[in-house]
Amino acid sequence: MSDPEFSYLVSELRTSGRLPSARWCPSPNFGPRPDEDDISLLVIHNISLPPEQFGGPYIEDFFRNRLDTSAHSYFREIGDMKVSSHLLIRRDGEVLQFVSLRDRAWHAGRSTFCGREECNDYSIGIELEGADHIPYTEDQYRTLVEVARQIMVGWPAITDDRITGHSDIAPGRKTDPGPAFDWGYFRRLLQTGR
Repeated sequence: MSDPEFSYLVSELRTSGRLPSARWCPSPNFGPRPDEDDISLLVIHNISLPPEQFGGPYIEDFFRNRLDTSAHSYFREIGDMKVSSHLLIRRDGEVLQFVSLRDRAWHAGRSTFCGREECNDYSIGIELEGADHIPYTEDQYRTLVEVARQIMVGWPAITDDRITGHSDIAPGRKTDPGPAFDWGYFRRLLQTGR
């Protein structure tokens, strides 16, 4: 992608809050940010529904409050939850977007980063379809790097040291993206592209 094309995509991203390459799947689970100019953190998560199973419509349905609780016994435990993430990266690298990046998605819950609470207020959440102990795919790493780069250009306050895992902002409560996520590989790709 040429520099002008990349610049155009980033400009569109910042204006609309929508990632041009993502399939739009709007969630009702969002709200306004206290300060929409204060977007300064990127949080990486994982999700699989049912747990440790991939594919199917269940993650999308969950974030859109459409989960069929009769489809799996685990869904009865989570069926009333109202959560969302800005983006989901599936195992094959497909990107789904549920909430505009300009809005506050409900992905972090009670959380703290560098002494500042309520990370949802100032963060962008990206879910990887995965589980703590199952390796992520090369497609997911490549897509995550591409998306992170666009976000970092659009919101320069998100620097390499302001990309973190859910487990880091909610320790003891959350474990994702888990030990299967290769932070060293991700950061190397982010910096060098290889």
